[in-house]
Amino acid sequence: MNIVVDGVNIFVATGGCGFDPKKPTVVFVHGSGLDHRTWALQARWFAFHGFSVLAPDLPGHSLSDGEPLKSIESMGRWLVKTIKHSGAESVHLVGHSQGFLVALEAAVLLEGKLKSLTAVASAASIPVNEALVETAKKSASDAADMLLKWGFGSESHSGSSAVPGMQPIGIGRQIMSTNPLAHDLLACNKYKNGINCAKALNIPSNVVIASEDKNTPYKFGLELADLLGAETKTIYGAGHMLPIEAPKSTLDAIKTFISKTIS
Repeated sequence: MNIVVDGVNIFVATGGCGFDPKKPTVVFVHGSGLDHRTWALQARWFAFHGFSVLAPDLPGHSLSDGEPLKSIESMGRWLVKTIKHSGAESVHLVGHSQGFLVALEAAVLLEGKLKSLTAVASAASIPVNEALVETAKKSASDAADMLLKWGFGSESHSGSSAVPGMQPIGIGRQIMSTNPLAHDLLACNKYKNGINCAKALNIPSNVVIASEDKNTPYKFGLELADLLGAETKTIYGAGHMLPIEAPKSTLDAIKTFISKTIS
């Protein structure tokens, strides 16, 4: 569906079902240079199992208009406006990588609406390799190639895929090459408020970690879980791009946790 936030047309995927603000709503936030397609499998499952879904493209990304936002803090405030515009009454936030930093900023502003928080392959801060940032400034496509070489685990590099006929590295390259990857990476590099946000929260939390994650290594996921007092789930043999690299295992980790918070 399309909504208008701050005068800008924004695309929000709803998992293939109409949006009902009275149902518990799972909000999926994509990572650097990505879009709503990151969450295709996960969004569809929740939409067809009693939840409403919001999976927005951030401004300037894929199907959303506008200029890309330049800080994680501004993205967090924008996400809160988007959620409030939807009328959602009960919110479960899920963020991948940079998307979780955005979710952290939003979480401290949502107050009673927020019921749970899930990090997927993330940490309280995500410093970015300077060579990657400089490459992204010149060519999103070249930077995507670099990021995806680091971002996937060994099984994906061998050509295996959870979705027949689709190769996750190719999907990631296609999306990232036309999105403002440099803006996103710079925003991650500048972000320092994650620890403060995590310490300020007292809600059910979940951290999904990948054993072969080179972008936000395993130990940083454990540190995040400790800050949040969160449950943890490790997905073995996978890297940083969990939602599209190991979509079924990622879905299982998210739905098991969220189902417990509403039971």
